[in-house]
Amino acid sequence: MLDEETQETLQKSAKSILQNLSELEPNLIDAKENDTLIINIQSDIEGITGDVRDIVISRKNSSWEIGISLKHNHFAVKHSRLSKNLDFCERWFGGSCSEKYFDKIQPIFEMLEKEKAKETKWRDIKNKAEVVYVPVLNAFIDEIKASYDKDKEMPRKMVEYLLGKYDFYKVISVDARRLTKIQPFNFRGDLNKPSAKYKPQILVPQSQLPTRLVNVEMKPGSTNTVEMFLDNGWQFSFRIHSAATLVETSLKFDIQLIGMPTSIMTINCMWK
Repeated sequence: MLDEETQETLQKSAKSILQNLSELEPNLIDAKENDTLIINIQSDIEGITGDVRDIVISRKNSSWEIGISLKHNHFAVKHSRLSKNLDFCERWFGGSCSEKYFDKIQPIFEMLEKEKAKETKWRDIKNKAEVVYVPVLNAFIDEIKASYDKDKEMPRKMVEYLLGKYDFYKVISVDARRLTKIQPFNFRGDLNKPSAKYKPQILVPQSQLPTRLVNVEMKPGSTNTVEMFLDNGWQFSFRIHSAATLVETSLKFDIQLIGMPTSIMTINCMWK
């Protein structure tokens, strides 16, 4: 249903990665007889349960499988939400948000409920950043720190939630630069496997998940963004914003990966 120009752009973007992807994954082109290549487009509900892969490619008669997460002109990791009753700790890393956290955010979201009932627009809320964003983010920061004090595996669990429970290739189309980026996220060693006849021509190292929370704080000079620093090279930003014109009873995070291990390579594929 897309217009022809958009279709042509997306096809150029997709075709540009084929050579490099086959050099990363020889099983794409080399297989045993009658071992059918299966390409499956996953439903969005898989992302809720921790599988960020949009496409899964596998062989019918072998254990080989790879996943691809597709991004078009953006680099966001997830768009998670916060609300009055949503326990983000449970969803993100199997913990439980404290009563203190809910006590802090409850008055703010109750105010938003009243404004929603009046069909107030976000732009009409005076001092929106100071009244809504900053106190919610401060409560979020305190809860992250408290969760880490209770569970030292929290950083690993959280990154697995943000980046998915399976190894995958992140493929990002950058239309303005006429290139497509490939980033392998290979935590468990499931990517870059040899086929029966060939070894990968491009080698992908295995990356380490974080083990420590180094710091989490408001971004200097910002009233809507938190920065999180973990060991092994991981850094995230959490920008909170209103995702609609009218006031809603939840707030949306735009979560960006702003730093990652040097072992995660980026392959730039120029369009022809």
